[in-house]
Amino acid sequence: MRMAQRQTGRRDNRGGPLQEGPQYDVRVIRSNKVFKTHKGGKTASWSVLVVVGDNKGKVGVGLGKARGIPDAIRKAEETARRAMIKVNMIGGTIPHEVKAVCGTSEVILKPASAGTGVKAGSAVRACLEACGIHDVLAKALGSRNPVNMAYATFNAFQALQNIEARAAARGMDHNELTPWLAKARKEEEENASH
Repeated sequence: MRMAQRQTGRRDNRGGPLQEGPQYDVRVIRSNKVFKTHKGGKTASWSVLVVVGDNKGKVGVGLGKARGIPDAIRKAEETARRAMIKVNMIGGTIPHEVKAVCGTSEVILKPASAGTGVKAGSAVRACLEACGIHDVLAKALGSRNPVNMAYATFNAFQALQNIEARAAARGMDHNELTPWLAKARKEEEENASH
């Protein structure tokens, strides 16, 4: 008889099949206890916001609701995995400044030089770290609701464009548009070869 799995900080695969496929970085941003009032009384359930990323440029955000926390986390993780997108990055930063909105929350992301770190708070930081962005400056405006902040950051990721493609669409040379890009691409190639 298999022992019941305890709720701890680590995953337990004893007695079960090994997980196949890529391993993702799963971060719980917010858990919220919600109540629904019925004729017979109140019913409690949990609403959980999760961000899932591979730390190499893929990220997704999901919201899950269930009676128990483990079920809510599982549902949120499944939703986030289905919604994953590939983020345009240059090394450990983003290619250009971007502004995105969700509800009354607004997020501004700016690229930063290597070694700066992630200058962001709460939900924005979790999304950036799960994605694999190591050097970025972020500013939050408006509401600080974690759900809206996470989705605003996800919208900012979707708005990021490839610099070379953007320069070609404008009819410009990418070195003219972003003079620092050549150096960043060279460093990226050197790091990949090591």
